[in-house]
Amino acid sequence: MTHAEHQGAAGDEHHGLVLQPRGVEFDWSALPMHWIPGEPMATHVVNVLHLLLPEGERWFVRTFKDALPLVRDERLREQVLGFIGQEAVHAEAHQGVLDHLLAKGLDPGPYVRQVEYLFQRVLGERAELTGTAARESLIERVAIVAAIEHFTAFLGDWVLNAEGLDRVGTDPTMLDLIRWHGAEEVEHRSVAYDLLRHLDPGYLRRIRAMAITGPVMLHLWIRGTRFLMAHDPEPLDRRGPTWRGYAAASRRGLLPRLGRASRSAARYLSPRYHPTQEGSTRQAVAYLGSSPAARAAAH
Repeated sequence: MTHAEHQGAAGDEHHGLVLQPRGVEFDWSALPMHWIPGEPMATHVVNVLHLLLPEGERWFVRTFKDALPLVRDERLREQVLGFIGQEAVHAEAHQGVLDHLLAKGLDPGPYVRQVEYLFQRVLGERAELTGTAARESLIERVAIVAAIEHFTAFLGDWVLNAEGLDRVGTDPTMLDLIRWHGAEEVEHRSVAYDLLRHLDPGYLRRIRAMAITGPVMLHLWIRGTRFLMAHDPEPLDRRGPTWRGYAAASRRGLLPRLGRASRSAARYLSPRYHPTQEGSTRQAVAYLGSSPAARAAAH
């Protein structure tokens, strides 16, 4: 299949998709500190998701609710409402892991408070702005969401195909959480991008947002991993995260390869880019049909 044919197939399977929140619940009572057995660094690299996502996704929800009055396309409006519903559920699902970490003796509070400051104060709504300035500020926030959603779609596609996590005996409840979440990220991967193009079809804002968001996300992830390993109450070692350790874990399929992540980010820079180029809607929906948590929520 050529690249153009792949894009067409991805678009066809995505067409007509109806996004709906799934009221999933997870029981963390038996979750070990190192839920990838014997792999504290790989565990905590993924655990950074739980530090970033609750407040980040609440910010997504606020931003998209603010943008709804600007949406003039009914189909896109339905997709935005579905996105809002799914992201609200994601935030609460990851909040449960934070509560569990605290109960196990790892207090995420100091790092989480910095994340809250970023999303509430630095990136928050600017009440003093009105008219055109307020609209421009809102579209900038939508552009940042679109850039972040590119990375979450990449991670969702990766985790749905990360057979290495199955081979090493990753905790099944956590594996279901990150695959359920990853599947929904792939499922709604086009919404933020399509909303941005609806509000600003130009190229410059999209690229500027990625140029800022990419390095900031990498910085936050490194700091989050260091924080978690430094405060781990059950350390297997105290050496902290290293790039060599990350590369070794990625070769075993426990973390995404940095080269693939860089190539995915580069695709976003193409004027011909569309999120349907990333991942498979069909695979995502198939996992959501088999996910233990999603199946339980449907009954």
